Amino acid sequence: MNYQKVLRTLKSDRFIRIKNQSNLFEVGSVIYAKEITENIFLLFVIEKDVKIQNIKVLISHFDCLESIGEKEPLQTMFYLSIKDEEDLKYVEKYMKFPHATLT
Repeated sequence: MNYQKVLRTLKSDRFIRIKNQSNLFEVGSVIYAKEITENIFLLFVIEKDVKIQNIKVLISHFDCLESIGEKEPLQTMFYLSIKDEEDLKYVEKYMKFPHATLT
């Protein structure tokens, strides 16, 4: 997987970059969030060493956008830790990235 392609896709699809200030994810992680319905967010969490096994995808309910990265979610409905190319294909297929493919 090409890390730069992942970042380009997230940026082109209007994900917001959020600094992680909670204990939920590893220190130094970067969170990209996009609201998919009222207070339900699609999150991509990229840990500091940015290898494929260090990308997590979540769909979680938060109080508001500002609470992401500061508080734990009220509820997590989907969680995937990307470990290989097959996991990434699953995310592409079901999340339907409109602008580009990640692989």
